[in-house]
Parts: sequence; structure tokens; C-alpha cells
Amino acid sequence: SGNGGREGDYCSCDGYTNSIYTISVSSATENGYKPWYLEECASTLATTYSSGAFYERKIVTTDLRQRCTDGHTGTSVSAPMVAGIIALALEANSQLTWRDVQHLLVKTSRPAHLKASDWKVNGAGHKVSHFYGFGLVDAEALVVEAKKWTAVPSQHMCVAASDKRPRSIPLVQVLRTTALTSACAEHSDQRVVYLEHVVVRTSISHPRRGDLQIYLVSPSGTKSQLLAKRLLDLSNEGFTNWEFMTVHCWGEKAEGQWTLEIQDLPSQVRNPEKQGKLKEWSLILYGTAEHPYHTFSAHQSRSRMLELSAPELEPPKAALSPSQVEVPEDEEDYTAQSTPGSANILQTSVCHPECGDKGCDGPNADQCLNCVHFSLGSVKTSRKCVSVCPLGYFGDTAARRCRRCHKGCETCSSRAATQCLSCRRGFYHHQEMNTCVTLCPAGFYADESQKNCLKCHPSCKKCVDEPEKCTVCKEGFSLARGSCIPDCEPGTYFDSELIRCGECHHTCGTCVGEFTACGGLGPASPKRRLAALNPRKP
Repeated sequence: SGNGGREGDYCSCDGYTNSIYTISVSSATENGYKPWYLEECASTLATTYSSGAFYERKIVTTDLRQRCTDGHTGTSVSAPMVAGIIALALEANSQLTWRDVQHLLVKTSRPAHLKASDWKVNGAGHKVSHFYGFGLVDAEALVVEAKKWTAVPSQHMCVAASDKRPRSIPLVQVLRTTALTSACAEHSDQRVVYLEHVVVRTSISHPRRGDLQIYLVSPSGTKSQLLAKRLLDLSNEGFTNWEFMTVHCWGEKAEGQWTLEIQDLPSQVRNPEKQGKLKEWSLILYGTAEHPYHTFSAHQSRSRMLELSAPELEPPKAALSPSQVEVPEDEEDYTAQSTPGSANILQTSVCHPECGDKGCDGPNADQCLNCVHFSLGSVKTSRKCVSVCPLGYFGDTAARRCRRCHKGCETCSSRAATQCLSCRRGFYHHQEMNTCVTLCPAGFYADESQKNCLKCHPSCKKCVDEPEKCTVCKEGFSLARGSCIPDCEPGTYFDSELIRCGECHHTCGTCVGEFTACGGLGPASPKRRLAALNPRKP
């Protein structure tokens, strides 16, 4: 998608990125951020990792003279990386067409942890960004899906609108022009119902082309930025039959009202009296008359379709009519698209009781499009709807998902290590800290019957089996026969029956007993206390 990000360039001004035959690929840093060189635009389809700031890692690859390098950078990394992944898919299924490959990228790329302020969900349930397209390319998911792929229906092209009425472009304010289209419904060989690529061909005269911003709004409410302001573009040539392409409407219904928005944001060096003019524009829709996905694949339907789990994933308000919004999606897994026809049919058939209001693509709990209670599983293990989360998981009611407890927890109330309610085999539950540990800490002993860490006697620093079966004593106590006994002050003695210090007889300076046992080994030393606890036999 280009390396002109630092200069504020926009990749829709590179002609090849606007071709429907081009797969435009973007880059992300290892931490999921936009790299300094990234150019954003609505034609970007997917993303791979690449280099970032000087302190972030770069890409390791082969180099000249039979060497390797760990310094490969930029979007020059991303394009060949995706080319290699596509080669894997073609090795798995040599019958894939160029459109099949693009559909596979849309379906299996995933937003993951990529950070951008413009992530949105279009009217077909796909999460998409001008920075990253449909997200990180997932080689495994792409190949798995390719193995069982059915070719998409033939492509149709519809010139949905052509407006040659000249219009002046006001300064700052937005020029809006609309086109209501049937998407060539009257021509069976041109009719587009489900969108793939959308192209706006436009001619604009303008004194400083870099001051322009252009947007396209679909009937579902998805807003694509076709052009951003470019400070270094000083050209007065405008655009002549320039084609801007967006993939952000992928999977949406084509029929309805489209809106083109043009805004002129004049720079300080420009003469404000000179205005631009929209000479003409046309809307070209590419897609299929039938739904592109004939049947669901298990990998697809069990990964993305189980829930709409976050508020930010809701589609545009204009896209909420049943005829336009077919499916939800989950933000944590790779992108997949449901089959509207099959979802609608199976809503009238018998879905599993745990399936939600979005329907299903089969009768089982792992074929639901969303869940009544919770979804359980992952991309690799498949997902299913459950009423109660199993051991090792807790129910996230907001997301309607079973999320994994912290390592060692058998039941928990959240992912935190301090939210364990019970522990797995081999762990003990520290009830005061609500953690699961393999060894109880100092001051606690392992209760083997309940598998809990219980407190030792206050005098014990360490103990085993019982609270008062001490192995190490706290300061001020000494160990005697498994008990921690207090160190007695001068003029007192240790009473082995009462397990406490008692006063010596008033005639004694030191003693080992209450009455006549004066003198001896000196003031209540540990040896004297031990002698009291272990008297010699006659």
C-alpha cells in the first residue's frame, strides 16, 4: 500500500491500488501499531507484520549471497509475505480464482490486537479499517478454508450511477450528491446483490488538489474515505476520470442510496477565491447476484459467528434493517461471513435450544450464529453454545463468552489470578488471597482433605498438617515438641501443663517450677524449658 505515510500520502492516489485485480497489503508493528511509513486508504485488503520504530524488531528473511537478514522493513515486507501465503492456499486448492483468493482474505484475516481509531463493522458484519483492511492475514486459517472452498459465483459489474452535472465545491462545507440505484436489478447479467469492490470514477478541477477530502457512504451506512487531505500535493490538475476503489462495503447489499461527499479544506497558501468543481462522477459496483458462499464451512461458522460481543462492533445505524444486516461477528477471531439465505432458512427450522436470535446453520450447538447464554471454544477447537461454562472457565455475561480462568483455577469469577474460587488437581486454594498455588506459603499449611492453604498457629512461622504442628517459630518463641513456646522473662518459668510462663517463688531468683525448684540452669532458658518438658527418668 506504499511507504509515504511520513509525507502524509494516501494510497488511493497510487493508481494500481484502485484496481479490483490488486490485493493491497498494509503493515503493522510487532505491537500492533501503525508504522510511520503506512499509507491508509479504503482499497487496503489485509495486513502483515513488518518493521516499526528503531527499537522494534524487523523481519527476518533470506538475503543476497546465501545469507539471512533481520533488517527487512516497510510494506516491501508485507506484499511478498502475503504472496507466499496465497501460494500456500493455491497449493492446497489449485482451483482458486483471483476472486476466491480475495474472498478468503476477507473471511480469514483478523483484527487481532491491531490498534486504530477507525475500526468499524460494515453492514455485512465485517470489521474493517483504512489502516489495516480486514486485519492480519492468518496463513493457517486461509489454507484450512481454501481446502474446502467452493468457487464464488460469477462476477457482475453494474454502472449504478452516472452524473455529469457540474457542481461547485464550497470551501470547508461538504458537497453531497446522491445516487439511488437498483444495482442493475433489471439486467440479469449485470445485477449486483452482494458487493465486492466499489469504484467511484470522478473528474474534478481544483486549484490545489491536496486540499480535497472525498467520502462514499453506502446504503448500509458504511463510510469509506476515498481521499484524505495531502499537504504536499500542490497540483492544480485535479482528477480526470480517476478511479477510487473501496473494499469496505464487502458483502453488503448493493441496492439503495449511495452518497458521495467532497470537502475542500483550503491551505493557508491558497487563494480562497478559487474554488474547485465536481465535473462528473459515476458509481461502478462489482459483486454477485447470488450469495457468494453456498454452504458454511465448520471452520468459518464456528469461529466468527457465535456472538456480537462488544459495543464497538455494532454496525452503522443505517445498517440495522433485517434486509441488510445478515450476521454479527466476534472481534477476537478471524473474519468470516455467514450465508444470509441459510441463516434465514434455519431460523424457521429447529436450531439447538442454546442458539440465539441470529439463527444457525445446522441443528447442533456448534452451528449457532450466536448464543442465548455463552459460547465456548476457539478457532482451532471450534465453538459451541452452552448454558453453563465448564470447569476452568467463567461466564463473561457482557460478551456471552466462556473465558478461561487463570492457570491452576478450576472455578473463578474472572481471569485475574486473585479471583480463583477452587483449584485444579495439584494446586491448593489460598483462601485469603483467592489464588491457586502448588506450595502453601509461610504461615500456612496444606490441608490435603480440602486442598486448601490454612493458617498456622500465630506462634508458628511454618507448620505442617495442623495449625499447631510447627516446624519454625516466629521471633520470641522457641520450638519444643512441635510447639512454639514463648521465651520466658527472668524471674519466670515455663509451665509445661498450661503452656505459658509462670512466676517463680518469691524466694527464687530463677526457677524451673513454682515452689522449690530454685536456681539450676539460670533464667528460663530454652534448655530449662526443654528439661521441664522432658524430665529425666529415675
